[in-house]
Amino acid sequence: MFRSPIVAAAALILASAGCTAHVLDPVAAPPTASSRWTLAWSDEFDGPAGTRVDPERWVTAMGGNGWGNNELETYTDHAENASLSGDGQLVIRALREHYQGADGIAREYTSARLKTQGRFEQMYGRFEARLQIPRGQGLWPAFWMLGANIDAVGWPRSGELDIMENIGKEPATVHGTIHGPGYSGAESIGGAYTLPGGAAVADAFHVFAVEGEPAVIRFYVDDTLYETRTPADLKPGQAWVFDHPFFLLLNVAVGGNWPGNPDASTVFPQTMRVDYVRVYTAARP
Repeated sequence: MFRSPIVAAAALILASAGCTAHVLDPVAAPPTASSRWTLAWSDEFDGPAGTRVDPERWVTAMGGNGWGNNELETYTDHAENASLSGDGQLVIRALREHYQGADGIAREYTSARLKTQGRFEQMYGRFEARLQIPRGQGLWPAFWMLGANIDAVGWPRSGELDIMENIGKEPATVHGTIHGPGYSGAESIGGAYTLPGGAAVADAFHVFAVEGEPAVIRFYVDDTLYETRTPADLKPGQAWVFDHPFFLLLNVAVGGNWPGNPDASTVFPQTMRVDYVRVYTAARP
């Protein structure tokens, strides 16, 4: 996750270049997803067990530099950290193991961080994943987006949109967040969703989604709309930086400023299972 020195966030918004989209009233409840969106890109993670992710869809990020958040893991390209299950899922594994990567940094945990940068980027649309998150103090799974212009303008001017983040010490709650210039890290804007009855998010698969259109971003868990953000939420002089293509990221971080570090109660390995990732564009009227 490309985070601030205090809190890292994740993710952004996308949609296919050249696609036209109509503006919805951000206050009104939108129509059902099936009637509003057309599938534009997906990964269903079909393939033999142990197979690595499709390199035409995903890039594997590597390194143990803390990622701006004092994280404790090294991200690798090992199949042990990210591979297909053989029954239609991607499995990202956080392992407790001593490892020194090519960057020369020795860490006591490994994990995986995957992104579609340079493979798939989109402006506006619906971005969703069905996944089951890991559990435990110090675990930090995320499904998120970053602006495709990040290499040119840097973060947070590129924008970041966190579709789903969870920290292990909040087992029933996920967070959806936007980051931009002047409203990143601890000053970011978003909301949280707690499962009914306080059930642990890690107990089952859930669908996490964001819908982005000009001047509105909506956050969902299992098709329940729980947060809507617009430029009206920004302070005077702050820029809305979500009207350009974004790419997707999936990762499981270990430790960091926000979740805190693992403790004696944390069990390893921990896994995030991803059933699918799907991206939609607005259906033509």
